Amino acid sequence: MRLLVLGGTEFVGRAVVEAAVARLWDVTVLNRGRARAVPPGVASLQGDRTAPDGLAALSGMSFDVVVDTWSREPAAVTAAASTVSAGAYAYVSSRSVYTWPSAAGADETAPVVTPSSDVSDYAGIKRAGELAAIESFGDRALLVRAGLILGPYENIGRLPWWLTRIARGGDVLAPGPASLPLQYVDARDLAEWTLSALEAGRGGPYNMVSPPGHATMSSLLTAAIATTGSSAVLRWAEPSVITDAGVRPWTDLPIWTPPGEMHDALHASDVSRALATGLRCRPVTETVADTWAWLQSIGGVAPQRDDRPAVGLDPGVEAAILKGLS
Repeated sequence: MRLLVLGGTEFVGRAVVEAAVARLWDVTVLNRGRARAVPPGVASLQGDRTAPDGLAALSGMSFDVVVDTWSREPAAVTAAASTVSAGAYAYVSSRSVYTWPSAAGADETAPVVTPSSDVSDYAGIKRAGELAAIESFGDRALLVRAGLILGPYENIGRLPWWLTRIARGGDVLAPGPASLPLQYVDARDLAEWTLSALEAGRGGPYNMVSPPGHATMSSLLTAAIATTGSSAVLRWAEPSVITDAGVRPWTDLPIWTPPGEMHDALHASDVSRALATGLRCRPVTETVADTWAWLQSIGGVAPQRDDRPAVGLDPGVEAAILKGLS
């Protein structure tokens, strides 16, 4: 298969490239050349998709399939989808395209937001990107609606923050309940499913996360302690204790949301369509261990996307809440 990855050097794009290389596909990437080098054997082209001639390097080329992870100006997706010569186009979208809040058990038929060109409207620009792919490729447009994505190369900082915090040891504020089910996808599992779906000629929208409860807050944090070899002690706190202290779910305490509307929307979607078409999710212990190994290999400091806010809880706030639990 001749694959073009638009991007291909960070997080999801990098996972897609590595998975395709392992399949012995003919892989080309197009990006601005500002990130890490691509794996050996991958053709690397430079181009700024936001510039008028940003796709010039692809002139005269054709591909079997394209994977596009763009999450900014939807005009860049329009330009790529309408210009690239390919048999199919996978756009890595987001479950954010569903009208908020989506109900527990919502599948791909749930209502979606109005498309937007305003980059501050993440849901709107992702929906606009989907429509751009559909306009050019119709039922050959594969819409990979990812939820929470974790794993090596993460450039948002969610799992790296937890690993770094737990590695420091001591009492760690653990947001309860411990049995709270989590729903996420390892970027490598997303990549493998996407390539297989393209190979099978699939199109249309697919929710791309693990089944609800694939992990829990307890299994995630316990895996982090085991992986880092930390002496950290998890101090579980009721959700009300945390939110009453002004702590923001998802942002100050990454991954976690208290039970209720927000949790239903982020951690309880129906993924039966993806599971029926081959999605396989590795154990949380593997995702945690591999992320920690990668983090250590780059000096312990995870990269941070410039269009996403930093995550993590202020140590002083954590200490105050922990003191109240005594």
